[in-house]
Amino acid sequence: MAMAALLAGCSSLRPAPADLGDLLPTPLLLVGELHDAPEHQALQRDTVQQLARRGELAALVLEMVEQGRRVSRTGPDVTEAEVRAALDWRDDINTGAWPWSVYGPVVMAAVHSGVPVFGGNLPRERMREVMQETTLDALLSPPELERQREAIRNGHCGLLPETQIAPMTRIQLARDRAMAQTAIDVLQPGRTVLLVAGNGHVLRDIGVPRHLPPGQAFRVVAALSEDAGSALSPTQADRIWVTSARPPRDPCAELRQKTPG
Repeated sequence: MAMAALLAGCSSLRPAPADLGDLLPTPLLLVGELHDAPEHQALQRDTVQQLARRGELAALVLEMVEQGRRVSRTGPDVTEAEVRAALDWRDDINTGAWPWSVYGPVVMAAVHSGVPVFGGNLPRERMREVMQETTLDALLSPPELERQREAIRNGHCGLLPETQIAPMTRIQLARDRAMAQTAIDVLQPGRTVLLVAGNGHVLRDIGVPRHLPPGQAFRVVAALSEDAGSALSPTQADRIWVTSARPPRDPCAELRQKTPG
């Protein structure tokens, strides 16, 4: 699908409420994002609120939190400090990843609506182990595996040694597997589990859907911005939300400055 088609009707103003339309009902809704697009997190919060108002939100599962962490005490009186402690949410001062100021509103929208929140990502202590888990390579077809490896190369701006591409790809696959397992574990009949992750994790052809049980129903939403460099096909996502362009920046230049040599 051409990007021009995806951008039809886009506005540079505040995004419209998340369009759930014929995505529902579904037991599992995977919503992707660009991590540095605040409008995408606003759409996630709106999605949480819409589903919660309808009494249909079973749980919120997050890439931003490690598997095994959860918020089980919910309600309007639960504080942000309690939630951050339960999720072990610590803003990474070195990379700026997962700032609470960005994701906190999404999390608290669920908690204050009485909805439990679960971490879905692979725990850090397991990363070295899965880097050597060669059986992960067989979870995708050879062409799909190469696409994942190329995404790892590009995502690290060509700065990773080639010997690290396969191990880093296994981490990506293990993360997808962990998120899929978490989401499946918290499914509830007649309600929706909402999984929020980066776009690369939710796509039908190479992401979390590849690790779901055969026959498991789900829907996928990817979120792009007007400046996104590539389009997605209808086979990768059921719906694409497009928001206004992000401020110009060169993440590869920033990464090169931080990389020795």
